[in-house]
Amino acid sequence: MKLLSIRHDDKEHVAELEGETLHLLDAPSMLALIDAGGAVRTGATLPLEGVAILAPIPRPRRNILCVGKNYHAHAHEFTRSGFDSSASSAADAIPEHPILFTKFPETVIASGDLIPYPDGVSEAVDYEAEIAVVIGKTCRRVSKADALAHVFGYTLINDVTARDLQKLHKQWFIGKSLDGFCPMGPALVTADSVAVDAIDIECRVNGEQRQAAISRDLIFDIPTLIETLSAGITLYPGDVIATGTPVGVGIGFDPPKYLKKGDVVEVSSSVIGLLTNSVA
Repeated sequence: MKLLSIRHDDKEHVAELEGETLHLLDAPSMLALIDAGGAVRTGATLPLEGVAILAPIPRPRRNILCVGKNYHAHAHEFTRSGFDSSASSAADAIPEHPILFTKFPETVIASGDLIPYPDGVSEAVDYEAEIAVVIGKTCRRVSKADALAHVFGYTLINDVTARDLQKLHKQWFIGKSLDGFCPMGPALVTADSVAVDAIDIECRVNGEQRQAAISRDLIFDIPTLIETLSAGITLYPGDVIATGTPVGVGIGFDPPKYLKKGDVVEVSSSVIGLLTNSVA
């Protein structure tokens, strides 16, 4: 099932997308739907064309949980860039345990929204296409074997990053958490409609393919991430986990291919959809 958060008649609605038709559901928001474990159709429909599509979870309740260096080739490209404070040489480029950080809820914007260019704050803005997991059931100390039973579904994010701030502050939070630095969407696909190890992802900048991967290539797979996080942190319905980005980010090129004003970034998946944002 492919779910969308939309705005129609100045109200937020949740809808199931079927072809080009939106079936409105009896939930006031995506978070309310996740809390309830689902929703039923109201009988009302809308055409997809002309409806304002919001981020699936327009305002997460808590920070987005993020994973760094979770594809082998990207871990090596990031360490080679000289911006990686977590590794001093190629020998320790691959992490032994997941590298975790967060992004503020205020970073979330929808497909079609503008990524604000942070004039006077950063001059090294980068893109990172990622598959994101949305938790569906409260969990703590969950084993890998039971982890997927607590997943509601999957979406896409662009973990936009100010590389110069990431390097300056020796950790990743501030460089990842500037306002508007987390495009999300366009849809939230329920876990029962996709295989966890077969979610594809691609990133194009101005039409040029930069990244392409599939979820089975993750260093730490989704059950491992849930087990690691929930070991001492309670995860709640609606929590979002961004699983890491594949090789091909701007910092990996020589010279780096940072985002410029007017650039168009497309993050796509055959099972989730197309997330498109321009840089303001």
